[in-house]
Amino acid sequence: MPTANLLNGIRILDMTTVMFGPYCTATLASLGADVVKIEPAHGDELRRVGKPAVNRRMGPAHLIMNRGKRSVVWDLKSPGDRAKLDRLIATSDVLIHNLRSNAVERIGMTYPAARKLRPDLVYVHCTGFASEGPYASLAAYDDIIQAASGAASLLPRVTGTDAPQFLPLAVADKVSGQTAVQAVLAALFHRERTGEGQHVEVPMFESFTHFLLQEHLYGRTFRPPIGPSGYPRQLDPDRQPMRTSDGWIVAAPYTDERWLRFFDLVGRSDIVAREALATPILRLKNLGMLQREMADIVAGEPSEHWLSLFRAHDIPAFRVNTIDDLFDDPHLSAVGFFRPEHHPSEGDYVALDPPVRYSAGESVELRHAPQIGEHTEEIDAELSSNRPEGTD
Repeated sequence: MPTANLLNGIRILDMTTVMFGPYCTATLASLGADVVKIEPAHGDELRRVGKPAVNRRMGPAHLIMNRGKRSVVWDLKSPGDRAKLDRLIATSDVLIHNLRSNAVERIGMTYPAARKLRPDLVYVHCTGFASEGPYASLAAYDDIIQAASGAASLLPRVTGTDAPQFLPLAVADKVSGQTAVQAVLAALFHRERTGEGQHVEVPMFESFTHFLLQEHLYGRTFRPPIGPSGYPRQLDPDRQPMRTSDGWIVAAPYTDERWLRFFDLVGRSDIVAREALATPILRLKNLGMLQREMADIVAGEPSEHWLSLFRAHDIPAFRVNTIDDLFDDPHLSAVGFFRPEHHPSEGDYVALDPPVRYSAGESVELRHAPQIGEHTEEIDAELSSNRPEGTD
């Protein structure tokens, strides 16, 4: 379904690359913002992620994450193109970039310089690490942040292996991108109330570590600590998908009453009568034992047998999908999650509609992900028509 045009009239000048910043600006574009993406002549590196269908610089990640944006290619070393950038800043509500500080200085695009062009500008700097810390000058990618934040140490705590492992998705990039969305919207709301723009720094390391530690700070929340870090329920090796006779499912009783109900349904109330499981407190303390017993029982019947039983008796459960299973998922099909689209140059593709539904706001159809510099002439013309008298 079309997205809600809630940011209609807001222009975002996007000078971000790869995934952290582009994920943020893609979300803003899905809300109706006019996102103008400044790219180098070879394009954002995200264009090369995945095998393209037609054009070398139109890979699948680009088709998804740069949808709804306009692409401009300018040579910022050229005085003429640099002057165009200044005019674009003057007509933008938000400038968001992930340039290193020395690059920002070199092209004269610091916050004080940008603010002279647009006093109420929301200026967002997506960084790897906060500028006041000793890591400020270091480069950061998703792998780096998963390592630095402790995320890469979590799977080994579950599996009992020694080697750190990455979570197999660009989770640090996308969590940081959503943090940047929050920051942009909060700063725009502040400007709406006060007329005041501001400089916003969104550091990836701190953003993702803050996200990770909400539950995993755990015993180290207190001073002095009353236990180790790490939420035991998330790190429990027994809290895993369960094999059935023909596949895999997950069940989450998660209340004492539901655990008792499950063992009663399968005729195994004797399990919770054991001394180690005889009271609610003991069952909470020994959840791993309950989980292992459930897994042994579940292995004897097919997945649909268990899913039907659990649904009939209000025990949360679901099959374990693969990524490919999602394309045939009846719920996602019913809500129109996948949208078939046709790109003018790349052919048919699958677009992901935004998951949030709004009851107010006009709908807007997103532009297809642009070719490199596809909208350069269009933006040049807009800037020329808005040029103040007496300027070159």
